Amino acid sequence: MEPTALAPLAETVASLMPRARTELTELVAFRSVADPAQFPRSECEAAASWVAAALRAEGFQDVALLDTPDGTQSVYGYLPGPEGAPTVLLYAHYDVQPPLDESAWLSPPFTLTERDGRWYGRGTADCKGGLIMHLTALRALRANGGIPVGVKIIAEGSEEQGTGGLERYAEAHPALLAADTIVIGDTGNFRVGLPTVTAMLRGMTHVRLQVDTLEGNLHSGQFGGAAPDALAALIRILDSLRAEDGSTTVEGLASDANWDGLQYPEEDFRKDAKVLDGVGLIGSGTVADRVWARPAVTVLGIDCPPVVGATPSVQASARASVSLRVPPGIDAAAATKLLAAHLEAKAPWGARVSVEQVGQGQPFRADTTSPAYTAMAAAMRAAYPGEEMQTAGQGGSIPLCSTLATLYPEAEILLIGLSEPEAQIHAVNESVSPEELERLSLTEALFLRNYAASRAG
Repeated sequence: MEPTALAPLAETVASLMPRARTELTELVAFRSVADPAQFPRSECEAAASWVAAALRAEGFQDVALLDTPDGTQSVYGYLPGPEGAPTVLLYAHYDVQPPLDESAWLSPPFTLTERDGRWYGRGTADCKGGLIMHLTALRALRANGGIPVGVKIIAEGSEEQGTGGLERYAEAHPALLAADTIVIGDTGNFRVGLPTVTAMLRGMTHVRLQVDTLEGNLHSGQFGGAAPDALAALIRILDSLRAEDGSTTVEGLASDANWDGLQYPEEDFRKDAKVLDGVGLIGSGTVADRVWARPAVTVLGIDCPPVVGATPSVQASARASVSLRVPPGIDAAAATKLLAAHLEAKAPWGARVSVEQVGQGQPFRADTTSPAYTAMAAAMRAAYPGEEMQTAGQGGSIPLCSTLATLYPEAEILLIGLSEPEAQIHAVNESVSPEELERLSLTEALFLRNYAASRAG
């Protein structure tokens, strides 16, 4: 892109950053965790209303709060483009992860706080910042000749819960989110300053495992040694999910795929993951193989008496929450069946086992040879001088991607966003780089220009 065309747009985006910070501050203040057991539903409803008001202020039409089947709300709006222009769907989500241990945050999790050149707060990167990125890009275009495409925005209200509300709503209303290209603003650059599109997402299945062995707890001195311990049985079952090197082992599930894109050096991964000195990584193959191309099981939690207050008892029941990430090429529903069968088969001593499915999302792989990726590469090259667009995978899941790919097989889907490693999404002290927010807002504006021009040609 000629500097004379780039400079005004870049200057406009820079001038919009104070507004972006103000709006992100307002959004972060909503404790919009889509789990009524932890936070009141009113917080999510207030955040949804804020998003709807922002879209109306930008001239969006048909703005609506969509009541999705899982009991949450997604926000939709449509901005018509010039005659004959393509339509682009922009996605973000306003729900966030719980703050975890609020005392471990260096500043209040729901108060945007600047520190060491970053903005801290729950949702700053994942993914309220993604919504602000979309709005900033559109405002910059409007100030520099207009928005050259039709735009649909969807802001989801339950992405972090994995309860599938928006997916089911989209399936029931297939025309609503139809678009020529879809930009998912919920991933991130491989490194700050290294422009990256995410071409692959692992799918996910989430189950609860219940183990029962006795009618009630027993005195460990009187019965221990012969009475079957449910907690011990649970530990054995969970241990069966890993090989000696820590690789995931679910019977019948392939776990030897390789990643052929951008690699993830082990020393960088150790730093990003904050692995303690002397502690080794688990699994085999390259790090990229392990986190992007192969299944990965995680024990998310165990219900049994805590250490404090525990009594000398043989446990009658124990329960665990287990997540399994699956790469493209593996059907999440089939993986759920294999996981359940494995857990049931590995129960020792005839322990009674039940497996309840909690959530599920399919994996996704993008077609990086499409024209939209050419337009995005040019936009990233201009917004990040001296850098070329990189293609990476992501170990996490965005279940909506697979639904959109199924509903709109001709649509091109691109994934970008603000969740680079320093952002520490899902952890305490989540943050966003304002420089990344500025550069990616510019990237998106340039992409929409490039894409409209390529379609016109």
